[in-house]
Amino acid sequence: MSVACGIVGLPNVGKSTLFNAVTAAGAESANYPFCTIEPNVGIVDVPDERLEIIHRYIKTDRVLPASLKMVDIAGLVEGASKGEGLGNKFLANIKEVDAIAHVVRCFTKGDVVHVHGEVDPRRDIEVIELELALADLETVNRNIDRVSKKARSGDKDSLAQKAIFERAKEALEAGTQLRTLEWKDQERAALKPLFLMTMKPVLFVANVSDDDLAGESPRVQAVREHAAQGGAEVIVLCCDIEGELSTMEPEDRAVFLEDMGLTEPGLNRLIRHAYHLLGLQTFFTAGVKEIRAWNIMQGDTGPKAAGVIHSDFEKGYIRAEVYSVDDLVQHESEAAIKAAGKLRVEGRDYVMREGDVAHFLIGK
Repeated sequence: MSVACGIVGLPNVGKSTLFNAVTAAGAESANYPFCTIEPNVGIVDVPDERLEIIHRYIKTDRVLPASLKMVDIAGLVEGASKGEGLGNKFLANIKEVDAIAHVVRCFTKGDVVHVHGEVDPRRDIEVIELELALADLETVNRNIDRVSKKARSGDKDSLAQKAIFERAKEALEAGTQLRTLEWKDQERAALKPLFLMTMKPVLFVANVSDDDLAGESPRVQAVREHAAQGGAEVIVLCCDIEGELSTMEPEDRAVFLEDMGLTEPGLNRLIRHAYHLLGLQTFFTAGVKEIRAWNIMQGDTGPKAAGVIHSDFEKGYIRAEVYSVDDLVQHESEAAIKAAGKLRVEGRDYVMREGDVAHFLIGK
């Protein structure tokens, strides 16, 4: 699954600290494996307790979690849409990802200087959203010019595209992030080739100090209020603490989390939120060689799921035998699930459900 979540933010907000924490977690701990595949790009495992539940009833040689691609995108400065700083690189990288984790500085402790001299989360969010909107506006105007000639000649497709692009232009000029609007399927299809950044789903990450882990400060509240206006979610974590946790041994990490009053690392929550933000869901395969979690898109059918395992399997798909993790917990073995009539046989039109455990029958 090639979809990716980009981590964005102004300079000195903790964006790279967060990315490095994930990287270090993978290097030091089998619980959160992470390996860098190119500069500032990594594949992170998705924490999923259901894997261990399955392993409790099905003994196997190895257990493999689903994974997620995350990209640490160059810091943005005001004027990026005009090429200021690393603006062009920043914008090009955002175009390539499918969702955005927007890190917002909500801490004042320490000696890290804010790029604007003072901490103001709402202003920081608006700076980035404005730059993205300005860059998208330039893209939309360019494409309006492109289709206008054919539209003037009466070409129906061009007329339809022009109307959609002009709606997007009007919204951007009004300061509206395009993801907050309702779009019909055909409108989304027309806009998709433009890779508009304000269309991408966003998760706000409030980076707090260690004395505000619950996110009760006015700064975090400002992030929540802004996110709510656009239907986005917010998670609260301390990037410095995540950095410390990522380098600890599992036993020390558990003690540290307990001392801080935390039940799990914030990275786990970030990864799970990003996973769902991308529209992903999980299915499992389980056998004597391995238990494995696989990524598919929400709404994918059985053949699509089989094709994730091997590209030939999608074409050769005949049927799937499917059950849930809850079925396994209740009946304790696949044989008992089948005897109880809970093993479902699904054909080519079956839409996979979150958490399905599946065996695929594949023909030649």
